[in-house]
Amino acid sequence: MDNNAFEVGIDYSLDKTQKASQLEEKRTAFEKAKAKAASLPLNSGVYMHKNEKGEVIYVGKAKSLRKRVMQYFLPGRDRKTAALVEKIRDIDYIITGNDYEALVLENNLIKKYNPHYNILLKDGKSYPVIKISKEDFPKVYRTRRIIKDGSLYFGPYPDATRLMQYLDLIDRMFNLRKCGTPLRKRTSPCLYYHIGRCSAPCCGKITKEEYAKSIDKIKKLLKGGNEELENEVRTEMEGAAKNLDFETAAKKRDILITLQSVGKEQMVQDFSNTDARDYAAIEMRAPLCTVSIMQFRDGRLMGRAIYRAQTFGSESETLLNFLIQYYEESSEVPAEMYVSHDINSELIERYFKEFLHKEVKISVPTDGKNYRILRMARENAERDVEKRLKSRDNTAALETLRDILSLDEAPHLIEGFDIAQLSGKYTVASLISFADGNPNPAGYRRFNIKTIDGAIDDYASMREAVYRRYTRVLSEGLQKPDLVLIDGGKGQVNVARDVLDSIGMADVPIVGLAEKHEIIVFDDERADLALDHSNEGLRILIAVRDECHRYATSANQAMRSKEASFHLLESIKGIGKATSAKIMNAFTTLDDVLACTPKEVADRAKISLKAAESLIERFKMK
Repeated sequence: MDNNAFEVGIDYSLDKTQKASQLEEKRTAFEKAKAKAASLPLNSGVYMHKNEKGEVIYVGKAKSLRKRVMQYFLPGRDRKTAALVEKIRDIDYIITGNDYEALVLENNLIKKYNPHYNILLKDGKSYPVIKISKEDFPKVYRTRRIIKDGSLYFGPYPDATRLMQYLDLIDRMFNLRKCGTPLRKRTSPCLYYHIGRCSAPCCGKITKEEYAKSIDKIKKLLKGGNEELENEVRTEMEGAAKNLDFETAAKKRDILITLQSVGKEQMVQDFSNTDARDYAAIEMRAPLCTVSIMQFRDGRLMGRAIYRAQTFGSESETLLNFLIQYYEESSEVPAEMYVSHDINSELIERYFKEFLHKEVKISVPTDGKNYRILRMARENAERDVEKRLKSRDNTAALETLRDILSLDEAPHLIEGFDIAQLSGKYTVASLISFADGNPNPAGYRRFNIKTIDGAIDDYASMREAVYRRYTRVLSEGLQKPDLVLIDGGKGQVNVARDVLDSIGMADVPIVGLAEKHEIIVFDDERADLALDHSNEGLRILIAVRDECHRYATSANQAMRSKEASFHLLESIKGIGKATSAKIMNAFTTLDDVLACTPKEVADRAKISLKAAESLIERFKMK
């Protein structure tokens, strides 16, 4: 194995002998753990990674223990896996009869050891639910605690306004009891009874059967069955108006308006299947993980929830463990479940049947309505995990980065560069900005490289981009970065250093990040530096580099798409390269063109009306 793989976490302030000793210790620990992995049996079972203190830090299951655990020690593993492997000092295992027994045992061991790198539901964000207590005269109220006491729970409700809207509507429509649990017998009713806000079951003013009718209506309301209630309230309103009881009619009118509003918010258009369905999607930005759950009942969206955790498992492993924990604590398991990743549906369906006594069909949709709804859940999870990344307090990480790179101050403004091209075409440089360790989109720029004439030359591309950026910084008096990060090795870093020195910005520090092993490359005589993948300072650099790469690649793809549009325009009679370029410069997309009249196209693009008419006519025929 490459020595660089063992140099992560080495203290480079030590002398040569001390560094060699530390490197040898790290190599020895790695080889011991790898040897232990190689000695595991090929049986199915559960494995437990332990740290130097003997603590279980991760529990996983496998059809073949040896094959699965050896994957952790393969070269070229991702950062997430590398960060976990660096902590492993021992591996324990338990053989099971089959993969299903391994799943059951894995779940029990996660509960027992509470491993740091497994997903834990308690780390999630808990949303409130509406509870209908299991009593002869139930109460209906808000809670965050779900317990298996026979009560019914509806939700969860991430939108507190929606939840309070339901509770207020229930309070106005039904005279439910307000006193505590359990119900205590009284000789006389309280004030709520006298003002018409309680039916006083404590005094025998209402039978259990009559009270249950109100509870049944509330259940329908919370499940989305509003139509029957709307008709009932409308009849009461009209009856009160006919009897000239305008005050009651006005109250019923307000209730009807609220009912109709709630009904509209619940409805999902063109979703005709009335079965209970849940949608679960996971998004990970190691080690951060977000799971989004969307619940549909009777064709209506009844609840959404976001759960957050930190884990080093894969998306499939983590989602499977999450679903087991989630539904073990839930009062309601749906008949159908759609998930974003393959989680071995047969295995978990069997688990639900045997342990939760629920028949559940689990699948990964690839098209249709269920796919579109799952995509919404996935977008919710993606936005949440990205938000968590951006909202992190990076003060400590920036100070760590200052010490690692020997900077005078913590780098509050970091600018990063990357180059994207395809066989010398569509070459684009991206500039991204991080302020206080978080993305700062206002500082993003793209440079269409003009000086290489189709050649494949990343050095020349980097030189042009850095020069264009920082000559503008100087001429316009813009803020200088505290650090420049180059996505690349020593050659790209030296090119950027030469440019900054030549324009009078020698005081701005530059480093590169070589992607294969996440090696930090300096612009001077210092040796390349490899850090522990869990190092907070390195995490900042990786985030900057990854965002650079994403932004450059998206720009490259946009240029390819635009050129395809050029060719499409040029296929129309009367439109050549010059006219095509004018149109594409004036409009972002062809859809924007088709939204205008021929005269508007001609005026904006400064082309002839005849050419604009030909363009519109051609595309509207398609």
